[in-house]
Amino acid sequence: MIKKYLKENIRSVICLVLVAVFFVCFTIRLFNWQIIQGEYYREEVATTANYRLTSDDTRGEIVDVNGEPIEANTTMYSVIIDKLYINGDLTVNKVITTLFDIFEKKNASWIDTLPIVVDKNGDFQFASNEDAEDALEYLRSDEMLDLSVYASADDYMEELVDRYDLQEYSEDKKLCRDIASVRYNMELERFSSINPYTFAQELSEEMTAIVSEYSQSLPCIDISTVNKRICIDGTLMPHILGITGPLTAEEYEENKDKGYSYNDIIGKFGIEAAMEEYLRGEGGTKTVSKNSDGTVISVVDVEPAKPGNTVYLTIDKRLQQVANRSLAKNVKAAQAAGKQLVIENGGEKGYGEDCTAGAVVMLSVKDFSVLAASTYPTYDITKYNDGDYYTSLLNDKTLPLYDRAFTGSFAPGSVVKPGVALAALEEGVVSEYTPITCTKRYDYYPSNVVNCMGYHGEQDVYGAITRSCNYYFAEVGRLLGIDTMYLYMEKLGLGEKTGLEIYEARGFLAGRDSSSWLPGNTVQAAIGQSDNTFTPVQLATYCATIANDGVRLRTHLVSKVTSYDRQEVVFENNPDNPEVIEDLQLHPYNLSVVQTAMRQVVASESGTAYWSFYDYDIPIAAKTGTAENTGSDHTAFICYAPYDNPEVAIAVLLEHGAKGTYSMSVARDLLDAYFYPESATEPATEISE
Repeated sequence: MIKKYLKENIRSVICLVLVAVFFVCFTIRLFNWQIIQGEYYREEVATTANYRLTSDDTRGEIVDVNGEPIEANTTMYSVIIDKLYINGDLTVNKVITTLFDIFEKKNASWIDTLPIVVDKNGDFQFASNEDAEDALEYLRSDEMLDLSVYASADDYMEELVDRYDLQEYSEDKKLCRDIASVRYNMELERFSSINPYTFAQELSEEMTAIVSEYSQSLPCIDISTVNKRICIDGTLMPHILGITGPLTAEEYEENKDKGYSYNDIIGKFGIEAAMEEYLRGEGGTKTVSKNSDGTVISVVDVEPAKPGNTVYLTIDKRLQQVANRSLAKNVKAAQAAGKQLVIENGGEKGYGEDCTAGAVVMLSVKDFSVLAASTYPTYDITKYNDGDYYTSLLNDKTLPLYDRAFTGSFAPGSVVKPGVALAALEEGVVSEYTPITCTKRYDYYPSNVVNCMGYHGEQDVYGAITRSCNYYFAEVGRLLGIDTMYLYMEKLGLGEKTGLEIYEARGFLAGRDSSSWLPGNTVQAAIGQSDNTFTPVQLATYCATIANDGVRLRTHLVSKVTSYDRQEVVFENNPDNPEVIEDLQLHPYNLSVVQTAMRQVVASESGTAYWSFYDYDIPIAAKTGTAENTGSDHTAFICYAPYDNPEVAIAVLLEHGAKGTYSMSVARDLLDAYFYPESATEPATEISE
């Protein structure tokens, strides 16, 4: 019976036997580890330790639309001292003196922060640099040397000698002081087995080679590769670019769940902050095993650092440079011309003598990407963290820190008239040829009289936009009504955020945002006055929307994000599939009427922009604007080109510019740079004083 059972279940029996053998072997082995050799393995564990070292992360780069670097990384070499490899007779002080010998031969510098020096007589003295007092205050604190404020330099050194076991070097004051300086800085930098110390930075190629040779026989000295972040041109786009800095306590609380440590760097504003999740890299780690006598046994595990991504902006560096130069030139020219006119008119003001600032934004009509955005006056972002420089910016009455292109909100003047005309045509308030007779003074509302620049006589929508007739638009605004007017303005992008990745102001739309409203205010709103205040980027978006047949796209600054090596696309604002924010679905004929009228602003001799563009080869559609305010009038100018196949839209605003000549000159310089890049290395337009 048993034989029959075994024969029928032979496979099961074999499996049971194998399992039994396996468990018997395992039990014997476990007994050997825990009982027979247990003491050996306990000692091994007790005398061996693993150390986890971390390396810095590499932040991603920021480049322009063509890949030209704006915020980039450059490779630098540093000398580090790794405490993990200091053992036996080798001490930290001996390692330091070895490095001194190496560096002294080539007269190379190392990191020296001790606020005590040895004078020419060989005596210890306090350093006299700006940071010395703060450093001395920390040195004499309870945490460090616990000295009186009246302690001498000799008193400090005596304590440092004891603290860092420097007695054998005390006869050579210079050497003793230098070792103390390194040890002091090591303490400040929390030098430990898991935190190597940087002895020297930015080594020359020669010093890198020399130190590398020594590191072969002295592994505690090593060369570290560091990616140093540099801004190629700090004045190119400081308001857009932004800065990075250490986390504040509040920022740490907000970001600690995202893997940030307290000492990490984070974007503070601008693109650096907006694209933080893409730009931030991940530090690497290395785990090493070290026995009880301090010898490193092995490298257990290595996780390489992962650099951040590369952010491509939509900004064209070359166009941005032209915008910066032209804006600065024309602001200064407007001011100089205004001062001369004040003299010629017996001291009467209001001619642009107070023009000190302005902004310009250029968009691609295809996808509303920002090709250039300049603010004047500006500043150097590389000096932003310099206390004295930053204080000077804060005290500057022209407000260079103020981003006028994206957050400056200004009364627009007559540049709103094409939008008002579109609303009136769409709502049937007027047709293209509906006549309204301009008598210069529009006084339907006695408390809100609107004055025109001249007696224009009978005007239709073409003539009213071409000549910028206030009378015509005051009447159209009254017939249209404020509620309908601001609904169209809103859809066209005025008084609305455009979609930028960085901070922008919303602006203020008359009627919608006003705390109180009277019927007479409507006629002022219709000519770009009243409570209307818009940002230059909103004006550029509004102009591009008209050029794009009433379809408003999301205005944006980021073209795409790629891997650090630029090989893999992580994210993209596809120009062939842009994000639509609003489609006004305007009647094509009404659109063509307004677009034609904007063309006549430039092409007709009676047009307000004719004399600035009559000889321009590219057909342009435009609208000028002048807005009353305290001081000289603001001047605004919007345009798109080519008129028959729009590619770019521009908005320029000069604070207290008085004469539209200068805002139009900025636009012309940018159009030259875009359409004739080979001849636009410098702003080409001559200013007529």
